Amino acid sequence: MKRLPKGFLPPIALDAANAAPMYDQLSEWFRRAILDGRLRPGQRVPSTRSLAKELNISRVPVLSAYEQLYAEGYLQTFVGAGTCVASSIPVETKPAKPTQRESPRAPAQSAPRRIAQRVEGLLTPPQTWANNNGAFRVGLPAIEHFPTAAWSKLIHHHARQPPIEQMVYGSPMGYLPLREAIAEYLGTVRAVRCDASQIIITTGSQQGLQLCAHALLEAKDRVWLEDPGYPGARLAFHTVGASIVPVPVDEEGLNVDEAIRLDRQARVAYISPSHQFPLGVTMSAARRMQLLNWASRTGAWIIEDDYDSEFRFGGRPLASLQGMDTDDRVIYVGTFSKVMFPALRVGYVVVPKDLVAAFGAVRDAFDTFSSMLYQAALTDFIREGQFARHIRRMRALYLERRMALLEGIAQHLDDKLEVIGTHAGMQLTALLPRGIDDVALSIKTAKLGISTRPLSICYAKRPKRGGVILGYSGASVAEIREGVRKLRSCL
Repeated sequence: MKRLPKGFLPPIALDAANAAPMYDQLSEWFRRAILDGRLRPGQRVPSTRSLAKELNISRVPVLSAYEQLYAEGYLQTFVGAGTCVASSIPVETKPAKPTQRESPRAPAQSAPRRIAQRVEGLLTPPQTWANNNGAFRVGLPAIEHFPTAAWSKLIHHHARQPPIEQMVYGSPMGYLPLREAIAEYLGTVRAVRCDASQIIITTGSQQGLQLCAHALLEAKDRVWLEDPGYPGARLAFHTVGASIVPVPVDEEGLNVDEAIRLDRQARVAYISPSHQFPLGVTMSAARRMQLLNWASRTGAWIIEDDYDSEFRFGGRPLASLQGMDTDDRVIYVGTFSKVMFPALRVGYVVVPKDLVAAFGAVRDAFDTFSSMLYQAALTDFIREGQFARHIRRMRALYLERRMALLEGIAQHLDDKLEVIGTHAGMQLTALLPRGIDDVALSIKTAKLGISTRPLSICYAKRPKRGGVILGYSGASVAEIREGVRKLRSCL
């Protein structure tokens, strides 16, 4: 039986002017609440004394009502649990019919149930391939190798006796010590030029993109978006009614010449230059300079999504585009959710100093601030060196898992898959033979317990050739090998 919260009841309305006795009104309310499912079998109800006190009435009518409900089988007493709804009441019950006193008349015609038109662009068919964890779930880190003991110790330390400033309302910008730690980390590892005052803590990179969309764009403003590109970015820009300009991606990243030809006066360009999602290519230095020059000339903004740059296997991680920017045109978006664990829900945005006030106001309007407990623990996790050690361990582990996937594809799927983008990240993309529907394939593999994200959903228009995006970071070598065999059977 499903456990329910103790001591809570839906609001009880008693009418002193009603001709029906108080105990009769009370027993009738309980009957209806039980029959229409507001009170569930086994749910505890208040004692007669506490209910009488809560309703500000004599205990006598409450005793009478409970006795009647006991006799009718609606309530029963459990040892150690007090008075509860009878467990013999069926879980699925039909709503009780309204009494003559209540007989509401439905309107002849219901008013239209409108939603915002731009929300229709957010509605997508069910993505069953996202229901499985393991092989080959995209964006899932190696949860079983996360240092939970060290993390739990930090959480316990900050939860045991938290200072007052960590229990009251925090700054929309985020916890200052965490922002300072992030600024030091980004400056050292990613060559990002910033200080703590430019960093805003978010609940992951998706909220960071939402923050950019609301702070930078008006309805109908045009946005360059990599094609194929990250579907979450497309959704973020749709929420403000922006117009998407799909720009093709080649072996050097976003094609800036083609983007200028398509729409020279776009307001924003969204890119993932260090490890393009989903193709895995790296944006060339020439393209980076060309993009920065375009933004400076036109007054446009560049959103740099650096979602998994920590995991590069062909040498040190590449420097950020933001570090090359001399005109403060780049907004840098990052996250800890993919590096540590998704439920952490902590990300960050680095903004030019003249945009800090605007971004801070939008962040405040969203949900005020992120969890202070996680922010405080994460600060120590970084300061004590746990974060750097975890990244080093995961870089070696993900390389091992990547090689296992590549070997499995070479051995079992060489005639079916063409792998692209093999040098970085937490996933790789493989093209399918022409004529194979990648969405249908992903639905089929989901039934076997593996997750293959279809490449076609990352395009503005259905491509001539489909593919699959295969995450390897969250699956063991054994799971990867078994996943390859299952994928082979589906093909």
